[in-house]
Formats: sequence, structure tokens, C-alpha cells
Amino acid sequence: MKIHDVNTLIEFEKIDKIYQMGDSEVRAADGVSFKICKGEFVAIVGQSGSGKSTCMNIIGCLDVPTHGHYYLNGRDTATLDKNEQAEFRNKMLGFVFQQYNLLPKLSVQENVELPLLYARIPPAERARRAREALARVGLEGKCKNLPSQLSGGQQQRVSIARALAGDPSVILADEPTGALDSRTSREVLDFLKNLNAGGNTIVLITHDNGIAAEAQRIIRLQDGRVVYDGPAVDAARVQFAEGVVG
Repeated sequence: MKIHDVNTLIEFEKIDKIYQMGDSEVRAADGVSFKICKGEFVAIVGQSGSGKSTCMNIIGCLDVPTHGHYYLNGRDTATLDKNEQAEFRNKMLGFVFQQYNLLPKLSVQENVELPLLYARIPPAERARRAREALARVGLEGKCKNLPSQLSGGQQQRVSIARALAGDPSVILADEPTGALDSRTSREVLDFLKNLNAGGNTIVLITHDNGIAAEAQRIIRLQDGRVVYDGPAVDAARVQFAEGVVG
């Protein structure tokens, strides 16, 4: 039996993800191994085709590896059936997406409550958690607004509040600044850094070295393999690491 380190939240152990494209195989992930511990702020970075989206989908229990093992909080996700995966995902992971994924006909508070509704949280508790999460991102006065009445940055903060409301072990942010201007991107990154300073574990998926450099640690992927895993000293160091392996 594998002995689990209690501080490790996410562990990839020699993960392959292989897609069949006609007569050929595409290795979207090729022997990927890494660990992410509680309280870390880690950026997984790489260009299109590097394998970062594949890794994100596996971390989020949205896909499964072809070979290897993915442990989430010590549990081998291969042992979970689809219903257990959905329950585990809802309990352990909070998602922040590039396009916000807010429902336009629901109020801000109702959007934040949605994951709690799926988790069968009672209405009064859902409302309390949603209001608290919105207050954490500075939107306590916008509970009754519709998403269309908010700026892009505010909508992304609603997305972050929705992720926080379920009190997840990991916040998984997929290109969270991709649809924002530079000033608003800075604002959203500062929110993520503040959440991390408060103890939240953040996994940021991005193609942008400059955005990745805001994390504490960078895992860089290229052609489905890890080519750099270390401190995010600055973007230049990451680019240098890429150049060495490339």
C-alpha cells in the first residue's frame, strides 16, 4: 500500500494520457510526475499542445490518465466511480474559468450558491456561505445584481467567490486572466495571492510566463513532459529553463 504524506494534496505518479488519432497515438501527457502540497501556489505553464490542459482536466477529475496514478488528498482517483468522482470533485476542488461560466439569468448570489445546491446544502446555509464568499472578494454589495451588470473583473471575482463557497481544498484556476485587460488581470492575481496567503492552495493553469511568475512555484510542460519544476523566481528563469531543454 502506498504511504501518503499528509501534506500532499495532489500527486501525479508517472501519468500518461494517450489519444488515438486515426492510425497514430498522441501523448498529451508523457510520464508526468509531481506533487503539490497544502498551502502552495503553483502555476502549471506551457504553450498550446504542451499538455497543461490535459493535466488540468486530470487534476479536476474531469478526465482519467491512460497509465499511472493520480492521488487527490491521498485517494487514488482510479478507485472512484463516476458518482464518487463527482462528489469528490465537488468537495475538494473549486474551479475558476477564463470565461467565468456564470448563468446570465441568475443573480450574483445565486451563481455563487450553485455548487452548494448540487452538494445538497440547505438554503439558509447556502445563502450564508455565498454572502461570506462574496464579501471575501469585495462584492458584498452586488448579491442581487445580474452578471451582465458587472465588469469583467467583477465577474471573475464572482467566479472566485463561487469556488470559495464550497470551502475546497484546492482552487483550480484555468487561464483566469485570459479575458481581462492588464489592470484587471493584476487585480484578479492579487486576489489569488491574498487567498494563498490566507492558507488556500492555488493551482494556476496558464500559457503566459509573466502570469506564471506570480506563483511561488512553476511546473513547466513541453510536449507532454515536465521540463522545469522549481521556484518562480521570475519569468526570465522559466524561459531560460525552456531554452535549456529545448
